[in-house]
Amino acid sequence: MPRTFLLKCLTQVTAPHHSARCMSTYIQASINSSRSLVNASENRRPTAKALPSKARVVICGGGAQGAAIAYKLAEAGWGSDVLLIEQSELGGGTTWHATGLMGILKPSPLETRIAVMSRDLYLQLEERGWYTGFKQCGSLYVAKKKDRMYQYKKMVSCAVQHNIECKILTPDQVKQYCGLVRTEDLLGGLWIPGDGVANPWEICLALGCEAIDKGVQVVEHCTVNAIKQEGGKVTAVETSKGMVECEYFVNSAGYWSRHVGEMSSPSVAVPIHPCEHYHLHTKPVPDLPPDTPVVRDPDGFVYFRENEGRFLAGGFEPKAKPAYTDDDNLPETRAELSEDWDHFNLLLENLLHRVPTMKNAILERLSNGAEAFSPDGQWILGQAPELENYYVAAGMRSNGIASAGGVGTVIADWIVGGRPPFDMYGLDIARCLGMHNNKRFLRDRVREVPGMTFALNYPHSEFSTGRALRTSPIFPKLQLAGAQFGQVMGYERPMFFKLKKPQSLDLGLLGLDAQEEAASSQGESLKLPIAKTETFYRPPWFQAAAEEFQASREAVSLCDYSSFAKMDLWSGGREVVDFMQKLCSNDVDIPVGHIVHTGMQNKWGGYENDCSVARLAENRYMLMSPSIQQMRSYTWLRRHLPKEVVLQDVTSLYTALCVMGPFSRALMSRLTPDSLDSRSFPFFTTRFMDIACAPDILTMNMTHTGELGYVFYIPNEFAIHVYDAIIEAGKEFGLKHCGYYAQRAVRIEKFYAFWGQDLDSYTTPMECGRAFRCKMKSDIPFIGREFLQDQLDNGVQKLFVMLLLDPVDHNTDLDPWPWGGEPIYRDDKFCGTVTTTSYGFSLGKQVCLGFVQDFSSNGEAGIISQDFVKTGNFEVDIFGVRYPAQCRLNPPVLPKKVTRPDKHSHRNSNLV
Repeated sequence: MPRTFLLKCLTQVTAPHHSARCMSTYIQASINSSRSLVNASENRRPTAKALPSKARVVICGGGAQGAAIAYKLAEAGWGSDVLLIEQSELGGGTTWHATGLMGILKPSPLETRIAVMSRDLYLQLEERGWYTGFKQCGSLYVAKKKDRMYQYKKMVSCAVQHNIECKILTPDQVKQYCGLVRTEDLLGGLWIPGDGVANPWEICLALGCEAIDKGVQVVEHCTVNAIKQEGGKVTAVETSKGMVECEYFVNSAGYWSRHVGEMSSPSVAVPIHPCEHYHLHTKPVPDLPPDTPVVRDPDGFVYFRENEGRFLAGGFEPKAKPAYTDDDNLPETRAELSEDWDHFNLLLENLLHRVPTMKNAILERLSNGAEAFSPDGQWILGQAPELENYYVAAGMRSNGIASAGGVGTVIADWIVGGRPPFDMYGLDIARCLGMHNNKRFLRDRVREVPGMTFALNYPHSEFSTGRALRTSPIFPKLQLAGAQFGQVMGYERPMFFKLKKPQSLDLGLLGLDAQEEAASSQGESLKLPIAKTETFYRPPWFQAAAEEFQASREAVSLCDYSSFAKMDLWSGGREVVDFMQKLCSNDVDIPVGHIVHTGMQNKWGGYENDCSVARLAENRYMLMSPSIQQMRSYTWLRRHLPKEVVLQDVTSLYTALCVMGPFSRALMSRLTPDSLDSRSFPFFTTRFMDIACAPDILTMNMTHTGELGYVFYIPNEFAIHVYDAIIEAGKEFGLKHCGYYAQRAVRIEKFYAFWGQDLDSYTTPMECGRAFRCKMKSDIPFIGREFLQDQLDNGVQKLFVMLLLDPVDHNTDLDPWPWGGEPIYRDDKFCGTVTTTSYGFSLGKQVCLGFVQDFSSNGEAGIISQDFVKTGNFEVDIFGVRYPAQCRLNPPVLPKKVTRPDKHSHRNSNLV
């Protein structure tokens, strides 16, 4: 449809001329229908005229988020010690550009928890007499794709975890809930009655008033010039009105946050970049119902709401347009960008298709404001790795008011209590590295990030921009071998290797279907072949992973471990041993050349790090952690590091290769003259060995999946030579490359927990069957020991379990798969959540790992015993269908061979 026609549809009636009002005035002018509620905009508190010389906490940014942080700190009793500074006026940042959408149920459970906290805070404001503009009109999501309906079904099944009411709708029911919506091309929808809209400006000012009443000082028209530090801790903030000594600094400066991050030395990396974000406003529309729900059409990338009798609409286009590509162009105060109707055309076209009556509306204006997005599309929250007591709340991707109250609670709890109210890894700033803050990388990546808001939430999603940044020296070799890559911490690692033809008939997988065949050849015309799943069913890489799994269990395989975080620690004397004993819950004072698995707990017993520790000398250790822990583990170590101990992140210095499987020792014997028998080189030991012609390669007799094997830590200059030698020697044993999908399956079948997926800062060893890895029987002190002892004495409130789905009830080929986050039921009562899943190729069934709890009638978790697991009937809810599951506290005995199921097995029934 031509753009000129679309514009004509919206402007066919000439409106009387009057001065244009910006969007903020629409929301600010909302009518307060309840005379008992007070508009904060009409009852502002006086702000401070002079800057105090000292404050315990300085917050930069007076939007709804900064105001919420100040309010929650004041509520905790810190009010008189808090200073909020704003470069213009309170509520003058991007709050003006907010739509006021209060969508509570989100695809991300973590974001849902924060949105629930926001809603609860705003309801408290109304109870205190403040007008928030919250109108519970409900949210109506529509779908024209089958997979979109599956996503809605998962949201409904997961809503039980948050006590959110919602239901799936048919197209006819969609029409009943909103008659404005065209439904002919829809498959259905999702209704969330508790959602609504609110007034961001009034909420921001109300929070500010409450904070001021509790002692918070607010200084407007004050800009930050520098953040001072001493000994790695924040000490003061230099502003345009003078210097303020402080203990904590909070960077909540909206899309200016990255710029503010550069004002300290060392600078704090806040990897965000603003994008243009459009809102379409119409003139008042006759008979537009005031209770019109917020309608979201993610398949059309658009949404709309009723706003004072008008349409207020917008969207998240698949390919966004970066704003302010040069930091020097960042405005000092809020500014509206010039409109680009050509760029908005796709959204406009889809809006008019979904809401035909909008064609009769009179266009008021198209507003274009900047919104900040992070490189992975997730919010950026938490304590900055570079400086202690420096907190960041940024990259909210246009979720401002729905998240502001919850973010305020999270950051305030983090400052006051030392940790957030729940684990925040998925949003924690420590998930980012310096490379993520590169300007060009951000500019390129941010083009595809806003579209994620309405993209289908497929498992293992990958970006197409900002790729091949971190690679091992063997990266080109892996490409030639057919690797399909996934990105973790910027590192490219093979997820699976594409197939030329099916090989492992022993698995009962008799051929490749069209989908899998297409996926197997994907990337041949691309510079970087990217691993894609793009389904909720059996993934296109299933056959490839099956063969790699079989090689790892029955023969020998090769996996690239280079992305794993690697830390080197040493000292002149025993200082490094004492330091490690304090941080590690396991005993690491082991003989030189030995390896031990250990956690590093916080004072509440939760996992801050989960790693393997090799003692290389009396005064030297090497730590290996999951890739996603590189920044987090380094920061945890550095913040506890005594001056006598040296810490070095050596992740990028080594190429790490793992050879695993029953033939791994035989293959190794072709590479080294050294003795490999169990007496000379026992399990969980390490030594420097000559591998082919490469000297002194650090070799460990262990794997991270429980299979027999070896891991080589190879200086990068020898990496290609060692790789080639392994490949050549492996020909005799049928060596196969192995990707991380198969590796994941191997570890999950063995009931191995993984940090960031199963373990986090709120999970203790006593809750996940790892008490045996804690030195509780010794008298050696370590961080978290007291809390763990209390759990030993009094019991735990959750247990880590394995759930095996019955293959008769759950058909792997026909039914959607579990991918993580699914609710677990015991005797028809919600009791927990799945953390990670995989198809168990040895077992011939789906395997889920997760935590279960014994909830009381009021939802409180009590002490749980093993009998809870042994006596109940368990089910896993997968996209709204509950499947029976055997719940276990220990893994089953796995067969040594991956055998083919009986020919009458359901798994063969639909294979060609």
